[in-house]
Parts: sequence; structure tokens; C-alpha cells
Amino acid sequence: MTIQEQIQDYINSQPESKRHDMHELQQIILKLMPDCQLWFSDGKDSENKTVSNPNIGYGSYTMEYTGGKTRDFYQIGMSANTTGISIYVMNINDKTHLSKTYGDTIGRASVTGYCIKFKSMKDINTDILKAAILDGLKE
Repeated sequence: MTIQEQIQDYINSQPESKRHDMHELQQIILKLMPDCQLWFSDGKDSENKTVSNPNIGYGSYTMEYTGGKTRDFYQIGMSANTTGISIYVMNINDKTHLSKTYGDTIGRASVTGYCIKFKSMKDINTDILKAAILDGLKE
């Protein structure tokens, strides 16, 4: 199964309202990043244990983590969660930037170091979400 097929299966497995919002978000992200690398993780580790929600990734950057090691990772991520949808803006060095810059204007969303979590698209300002995504593509 291709990554595109895995992504479509994942989105199509969601309840109708979340599925609709995830399709809309997919189109927004792909319009901002038309030639990006696509990623899909089913949320399972090498022992097939669930360690996270499945997630879709867009773009690529080299991420540094503990001990100076690096690995390639997606710039923007999307995942369904129990209450709605999470958008991950990974390529931002200042982990207070998202909340300081967009927290008060994005609408009804929780904004943390690299995650924007909301119940549905109607709860947020999509222009502000696009600006936050574009911020993750700059660095």
C-alpha cells in the first residue's frame, strides 16, 4: 500500500465530521506545500505496540535530538485525537512561538510548543492556521 493510500484509509476511517475536516486540512496543507514529501505513521513501534495516534506528515527537515543525533522528520503533521484534530508544526526552534504568536487569534484551540489542537474547523480561523503552518516552513 502506498503512503497516499495509507493516508486516505486513515482519513476515511474517521467519523464523518472529522473526516470532512481532515480532508479540508489536507487540501490546505497540500496547497501550501504542493511538492512536499508525504509521511504516514500508524502509531506503532517495532514491537507493534501503539505508542501514539496515527499521524500524517508533510515536508521534511533534519531534526536534532538528544545527544546531538539527527534524523529526518516531517515539518507539518496532522492527527485525529479523541476530541478533534491536532496539527503539529515541528520545524520551529522557539517552543513558545506558536502560543505567543497565534494562541490569542486562532480561535477555540489549545496551542502548545508545537501543537495546535481543536475540535473542528469551524472553531478556528483558517487564515491564522495557514500562517502558523507557513511559520514551520521558514526555518
